Amino acid sequence: MMIQHNVLFVCVHNSARSQMAEAFLNKFGGESLQAESAGLEPGKLNANVVKVMAEAGIYISKNGTQSVFELFKRGKRYNAVITVCDGASAESCPIFPGVVKRLGWSFADPSGFTGTQEEILEQTRKVRDEIKLAVLDFIGESKEVKFWATQNTNEKIHS
Repeated sequence: MMIQHNVLFVCVHNSARSQMAEAFLNKFGGESLQAESAGLEPGKLNANVVKVMAEAGIYISKNGTQSVFELFKRGKRYNAVITVCDGASAESCPIFPGVVKRLGWSFADPSGFTGTQEEILEQTRKVRDEIKLAVLDFIGESKEVKFWATQNTNEKIHS
């Protein structure tokens, strides 16, 4: 019987980075990994992220945003909680009960990108591709039994 690990991706608004990470893990993670995403202050799905994910063949336009605190209050349990925002925002994430591996991956926030529409899309594509690589690395690492045995925080900075 295969063990399924539940993974939660958290960012500030659950509108961009965490949505991309959730989509990539659910696409490539197989039956052993299941992802959700949430935000510290849920906002509105970022239209540029929807567009660049569609370019990658993943359609998230019907996704809603949700609060990490609501998931916490409902008693949701995760094997890993991965923050995909900056370190200061990640500090606000609640500590979920149980054996939880906490990881921090720092990515630029697409909601803060400026320039022409094409420049903004190009910057968003870069973040999308960085998140995809981080998720694929995570999938590879998660196949090791010892990976789930430790709960240490592992900070990865992507810039």
